[in-house]
Amino acid sequence: MRATPTPPSTAPRAAAEALPVLFFDGDCGLCNRLVRLLLRFDRRERLRFAPLQGGAAQAYLRAHGLPTVDFDTLTFVPDWNRRERPEFLLRTAGVVAALRATGNGVARVLAALLAIIPNAIRDAGYRLVARMRYRIFGPWRPRPLARPEWAERFLD
Repeated sequence: MRATPTPPSTAPRAAAEALPVLFFDGDCGLCNRLVRLLLRFDRRERLRFAPLQGGAAQAYLRAHGLPTVDFDTLTFVPDWNRRERPEFLLRTAGVVAALRATGNGVARVLAALLAIIPNAIRDAGYRLVARMRYRIFGPWRPRPLARPEWAERFLD
């Protein structure tokens, strides 16, 4: 009697998939709003998040010689499963990568539009907004997430 073949497992595929992580200023109103927008865009639940002030981000930043007290720079790690590699994107390159990672059509269009602008110009605008973000958007006042299951997507 022949054994019935077992269906292919999805576990190896899941393990091989990149697990992108976005580090953001956990005290910044603008940064937290961006994270919540990305959570809405990311219906496939690919992105993970961590505040720059948290343990996961601080360990990563130290390991890769990045500033551990400059919370003006968003950091995108393309694959948390391979975090020992010095592969990361900063500022607007990180925003573009995070938008693309969601797989959402609107987010991908936004990423494409941002990518048209030269990186130096995008980052100059980013730095300007970063200097004024607390004056414009204020500090983040913690509030519940729109969906409780989103909490599982945060490393810290």
